[in-house]
Amino acid sequence: MKLRFWGTRGSIAKAGAQTVRYGGNTSCVEVRSDAGTFAMIDCGTGAHGLGQALVEAHPEGPIDGHILITHTHWDHIQGFPFFAPLFREDSTWHVYGPRGFGSSLADTLSGQMQYAYFPVDLEQLDARVIFHDLVEGEFRAGDLRITAQYLNHPALTLGYRIEADDAVLVYASDHEPHERALADGGTPCDGGGDGAHVAFLHDADLVIHDAQYRASEYPEKVGWGHSTLEYAVDCAIAAGVRELALHHHDPLRDDDGVDEGLGMARARAAAAGSSLAIRAAAEGDEIALTGDRPRNTRARATRRDAETAPATAPGCRSVLMVGLAPALAGCVREAAAAEGLEIFHAGDPGEAVAVAGKRRPSVIFVGDPLHGGEPGALCAGVRALPRPYGADAVVIAVAEETAALSPASGAGGAAPDERIVGPLTPQYVRTRLRAWLLRRGCRWRPAPLPPDEEERLAALRATGLLDSAPEARFDHYTRLAAEMFDVPIALLSLVDAERQWFKSRHGLDVSETPRDRAFCAHAILDDGILQVTDTHDDERFADNPLVTGEPRVRFYAGVALKSGEGRRVGTLCLIDHRPRELSARERESLVDLARFVQAEMQRGGR
Repeated sequence: MKLRFWGTRGSIAKAGAQTVRYGGNTSCVEVRSDAGTFAMIDCGTGAHGLGQALVEAHPEGPIDGHILITHTHWDHIQGFPFFAPLFREDSTWHVYGPRGFGSSLADTLSGQMQYAYFPVDLEQLDARVIFHDLVEGEFRAGDLRITAQYLNHPALTLGYRIEADDAVLVYASDHEPHERALADGGTPCDGGGDGAHVAFLHDADLVIHDAQYRASEYPEKVGWGHSTLEYAVDCAIAAGVRELALHHHDPLRDDDGVDEGLGMARARAAAAGSSLAIRAAAEGDEIALTGDRPRNTRARATRRDAETAPATAPGCRSVLMVGLAPALAGCVREAAAAEGLEIFHAGDPGEAVAVAGKRRPSVIFVGDPLHGGEPGALCAGVRALPRPYGADAVVIAVAEETAALSPASGAGGAAPDERIVGPLTPQYVRTRLRAWLLRRGCRWRPAPLPPDEEERLAALRATGLLDSAPEARFDHYTRLAAEMFDVPIALLSLVDAERQWFKSRHGLDVSETPRDRAFCAHAILDDGILQVTDTHDDERFADNPLVTGEPRVRFYAGVALKSGEGRRVGTLCLIDHRPRELSARERESLVDLARFVQAEMQRGGR
């Protein structure tokens, strides 16, 4: 895996005689795997030069690749409209960035290309541009295996860990210490945000890390969302990193100032007895990562798909506050209101657990120390709530100052998911709220399209059943199914391109639902029975609107129905409001009944 720096400056481009050696363009890094996969990390002003180089190297034909955007502050996206390969016909570019609430990545990038700011809009790009809105998790870009993790910045920001060719690169730009005392340096503890950050950097061959400030400058920059070089060095040492590249140079820092900081960083690593190699990122520098060293292998946690949709259930749009100091409570209240979140209050841990069980907020802010107890008692109570809610709720301990924090482990071994320390701003809390809510993710996965989708849809339309009038011959079977299996709902569902439509329905008022919500869209993927014994415990369906809202699906069993050409066009399915499991004999009976319905479908109209 090889990389090259095209932009290393932070906040704003800074051209001039004093920034020649390290460069004045804002963030942009080129990455190539040995197999030829091309990726660009961030799309600051450095993207212009990179785009010109690609066009010069490939004067004809398509140019394809991947663009990883950490966040949508201007210094990380201003080069996007000037990236020449986006204007090359037949090219395909995948663009990845953090998923937000309300607006998508495409909306944000399109915004800076509006008529008032730019002469070309997003729709006029000649290349095919595919946008991917990400949360924390893993995804693939060609042969690059990429892990995205939230950083601590005043905008929702992702860092990227890229693995290819037995080498590991981590890009962590625009990140502030979670524990502000660590701006002066020190080893982060295993728990909390800084411990998670060190784990993210673990054993990397190269870490490109925000080092915009010095510890002496940080008190005037608290909350601005950037690291000190002391923090970057000590995190890299703690993570066992091979080489660190100091990045996102302050626009007020000239080349001599960057040199001075590089000397400070190297002296700090040497004083710690570390073999960490350190460089200051400079435009034009090229690095080859060989992955030719033994790794201090750490067990790898299973990460969810980074393109999982965020939580959409109503209960995921509220917060609970208990025991916060007035100033902190006001800050949280303002941030939650700005995100359109409902706010609940509780006076003590017992009441808080009761409110949480009833209202099901996604985030619980608890004062630390807490009047009437310490946060661990509340955490233990929340964790004891029925699945899946108790395990999913995020508990945040909030203290006015570091000295007030309770011990890491709470009562009964329970501990908050994260601790934050004042002084806080509504902007900071709002960004953290987004990260906590999106980190929870949505346990709802729309079904993939069958490989024969076009032929399947043609076969469905050929039946003549879609949008036809009700028929007693089919209603007989859904009524019989409800009686045989003692379920309140039985359906004959036809899966169309964008919806599922019910030819016959017993116990349900609606005639169709969107396809992305359809259990039956999963059932037509094979010939067996799809049985979901408890939707609350199934990652595909737990947050599906048909589960969290009407008709409150808790159990589902469906069998695919085929057209005369053998295409799976719909299902006979059963729905219940309680968990259950069909016996072997019941499964056989459901298949037999489905075959009768299928024969009736293939018989055609009467």
